[in-house]
Amino acid sequence: MSKSIFYHAGCPVCVSAEHDIVDLIGLDQVEVVHIGEDQSRIPEAENAGVKSVPALVTPNGHVLHINYGASMEEVKA
Repeated sequence: MSKSIFYHAGCPVCVSAEHDIVDLIGLDQVEVVHIGEDQSRIPEAENAGVKSVPALVTPNGHVLHINYGASMEEVKA
């Protein structure tokens, strides 16, 4: 993985964090995944270790959970 991946579910907490992440590291360095709209990406996020959103998965595979918005179980419901 060469880019970070930012997973979120579209809630206000997630959208605010998305803007901050993009401002900090640049849109060319992060793929933004709205799993509320593209639920096919949920297994990918879970396999990467995402337990709640918003979360940033770094290029070396570390998961940074940012400001608890929703658990993955809530997103899947």
